[in-house]
Amino acid sequence: MIFDEFSFKSLIRPVMDFPKPGVVFRDITPLFQSPKALRLVIDSFVQRYIDAEFSHIGAMDARGFLIGSIVAYELNKPLILFRKQGKLPADVLSEAYQTEYGEAWLEVHADSLCEGDAIVMFDDLIATGGTLVAAANLVRRMGAHVYEAAAIIDLPELGGSQRLEDMSIPTFCLTNFALSDR
Repeated sequence: MIFDEFSFKSLIRPVMDFPKPGVVFRDITPLFQSPKALRLVIDSFVQRYIDAEFSHIGAMDARGFLIGSIVAYELNKPLILFRKQGKLPADVLSEAYQTEYGEAWLEVHADSLCEGDAIVMFDDLIATGGTLVAAANLVRRMGAHVYEAAAIIDLPELGGSQRLEDMSIPTFCLTNFALSDR
């Protein structure tokens, strides 16, 4: 199956003024409604990481769960869930971060990773990078390191990928959108 970025990008729906005026939300729901597109997404990530040296897959609440869980299954790697505050039942580590819309907290089970573990973190998109930066800080607090941060979409003008790169965290995205893309 050949990856055609143009037809792939056409399945990412722009939703104007969501969740607030002036924001163009990039909705990946149509990708998940297309078995072919979902297979392209997952196969692209699996091929990238099949021979890579890392120990865990991390998935960001909530759309990152959709990607990360399938990739973890395909690569036979443990899945670590990074959740919104108050959603995990055991001892957690918490990290505050800024979103495009305000402040939030990200949590992970405190015993999820050990020193020497390496993780690939998945989210649906990288905007300002707040969620992935918070997750990276949590990973480092457990003594592990981030092998790479991966997403379907990068919004490079919002600076998230650069923030991660500045933390020495490589990023990989299947496609990107300029703010002017409608």
